[in-house]
Amino acid sequence: MAVGLLPITTGLAMVTGKNISAKKSLGQHWLTDETTLRAIRDSADLNSEDIVLEIGPGLGNLTSHLVKRVKQVVAVELDKSLATELPKSLKAPNLEVLQADILKFDLTKLPRDYKVVANIPYYLTSNLLRNLSESSNPPAAMTLLVQREVAERICAKPGQMNILAVSAQLFYECRLGLKVLSHLFTPPPKVDSQLVLLKRRPTPLFPNLDTAKFFRIARAGFSEKRKKLRSSLAGGLHITKQESDNLLKGAGLDGNRRAQELSLEDWHKLSETIKI
Repeated sequence: MAVGLLPITTGLAMVTGKNISAKKSLGQHWLTDETTLRAIRDSADLNSEDIVLEIGPGLGNLTSHLVKRVKQVVAVELDKSLATELPKSLKAPNLEVLQADILKFDLTKLPRDYKVVANIPYYLTSNLLRNLSESSNPPAAMTLLVQREVAERICAKPGQMNILAVSAQLFYECRLGLKVLSHLFTPPPKVDSQLVLLKRRPTPLFPNLDTAKFFRIARAGFSEKRKKLRSSLAGGLHITKQESDNLLKGAGLDGNRRAQELSLEDWHKLSETIKI
């Protein structure tokens, strides 16, 4: 039986004659619904010349659909047992499986304009998005299945912004995609999931941006999100509230606002004003 068609009903799966159980420590929840897997593949807008980086392929349920559509799939799997068994069970000539930590993986080894398709655990989302977005070889597009609440956070607008949204949207155009109910996973997570579709901006939103400075200021602003911006920025940058107020006024921003209300343009103005 093909890996992509496993009728899994528990957290235990049979792959090439071996029982492999989901590891809670790695946030493993395997999507097994064929209709949904095809929909994810189709949402990624793939073609026969694409190189796809799949993160955490697990049992290969989604991988089996990707290899039929693209030139090559590079699957990076942290779990050694899964990384060993996947090429044996799938036997696709255009599949390369690497046992590695994606946060330490050298993205420059991939060709330019590769695409990412992945079902990623919550604990990995923030660091992974930052690594991919800020890489010297970033993906042209990402199709990520994440917890529904996290998907909404990534695509949030001013008024509901957060550091995750700022990190993603600075580099990518973002929209929400398919919602995936929890019972379609094995084992079922506690919450539903949703696709996030990220397309690399064709030109930088802010040319010649000092990204390190930009994110230092944004993280300072979000460091105490319940407080007004003058207070959170002062605490995050280790300056007085008066100094913070002066900086905000210099950028034309009201210190009584909160970080979630600011747009990317606001953060840019602030980063251009502050000299650090």
